[in-house]
Amino acid sequence: MPSATRPPLPRRITTAAATVAAALLLAGCAIPGRMAEPQGLGPTEAREAILRVLPERLDDRAGWAADIHAALAAQELPSTPENLCAVMAVTEQESGYRADPAVPGLASIARKEIERRAGDAGVPMLAVRAALALPSTGGRSYAERIDAVKTERQLSEVFEDFIAMVPLGRTFLADRNPVRTGGPMQVSIAFAEEHAKERPYPYAVKESIRREVFTRRGGLYFGAAHLLAYEAPYDQPIHRFADFNAGRWASRNAAFQNALAVASGLPVTLDGDLLPRTAAAPRGETERAALTLAARLGLGESAIRRDLQRGEQAGFEKTSLYERVFAYAEQLDRRTLPRAVLPRIDLHSPKFTRKLTTEWFAKRVDERHRRCLARMPPPRDD
Repeated sequence: MPSATRPPLPRRITTAAATVAAALLLAGCAIPGRMAEPQGLGPTEAREAILRVLPERLDDRAGWAADIHAALAAQELPSTPENLCAVMAVTEQESGYRADPAVPGLASIARKEIERRAGDAGVPMLAVRAALALPSTGGRSYAERIDAVKTERQLSEVFEDFIAMVPLGRTFLADRNPVRTGGPMQVSIAFAEEHAKERPYPYAVKESIRREVFTRRGGLYFGAAHLLAYEAPYDQPIHRFADFNAGRWASRNAAFQNALAVASGLPVTLDGDLLPRTAAAPRGETERAALTLAARLGLGESAIRRDLQRGEQAGFEKTSLYERVFAYAEQLDRRTLPRAVLPRIDLHSPKFTRKLTTEWFAKRVDERHRRCLARMPPPRDD
C-alpha cells in the first residue's frame, strides 16, 4: 500500500511554531553564565582584618579599611591577606597612612623646578617672576601660593591654575604639570589617567583623575592597580614592590639582563629597561649585548628588537629571545639562573634627602608586608 502522507499544517501554525522556537533560542542566549566563586576574605572579614593592622591612632580607621577593601574589590582583585597587606605595606612606606602627605621644603623644590623648566625653554627669569606675581584664582599671587604649599596636592593645583590662566606658564610648562605622583601610595598620575581610560573608575570624578589621585579612595584604588592588577611571573611579593617603584615587570627584565650578561660576557646594567626610553636614542647596552649573541641564539636583528619591545608587556618571558638567552646562559654557567632580580636603580628626586635605591625600597616594603601578615587574624573555620 502507498504510504500515507501527512497533510500540511496551516501557515498560522507554522509561523507560530517558528516564533516560539526563535523566542526559546533567544531566551537560551540570554541565560547568564555561571556565577564566579568569591575569592579571598569577605567584605566584613576583610575590613575587620585591616582594622587589626592599621595604627591605633589613625584618624577614621573605618574609612581607611573601607577604601582599602574597595580598592581591591572594584578591580576584581581578591582580598587575600597577602593582597591587603601589600597595599597597606606600600601605603605605610610611602605616606604613613596620609592621603595627602606633607613634603618638607616643597616650596623651595617647586621654585627650583620652575627655574629649571624656564631655563630649558629659554624664558628669562625676570618674565617668570612677573608671571608669578600675577593674581591667581582666589586673589593671592601665584608666588604667594607656591610659598605656602605643604603638600603635592596643593602644589599641583597651583600649577594647574598657572598653566590654565597664564600664557607664559604654558610656554615653559607646556601642559605638563611637574607634580607627577601623589596620594597615600604616591602612585604615578600618568598611570592613573591611562588606567582610567582602560577600566571605568568606580567613583564619581568631581574634577579630574589627577585630583582623584590625591584623595584617599582614588590614591588607594590606582595604587592597588599599579601594584597588583597585572600578570607577572613572580614567586615572591618583594618583586612586585620593586616593580611598583621601578615600573611594571622591572624585576623580570632585570633577571633577563642578568642572564644576558652571563651569556654574552658583557656588563649589562640590571635596571629593567630593555630599550632606551626615547625612540631617537641609540641602541642601549641590553640590545647591543643581545646582538652579539644573534648567531648563537639563531635570531636576527629584527627578531631581537621585536622581542625586546615586549619588555613593557606581559608575556616577554615567553619570547624566543628570553627563552634562548636563559637556556644558553644556564648551559654556560651550569646552574639555574633567577627569573626575578631586584633592579639596581638609584632613585633621584628633589624630595629625597639621602641616597635611596629601588632595592632599598622593595626590602623596606617587604619587611612591612611580613609584619602585616603576622598580625592578620587566622582564617576562620567554615
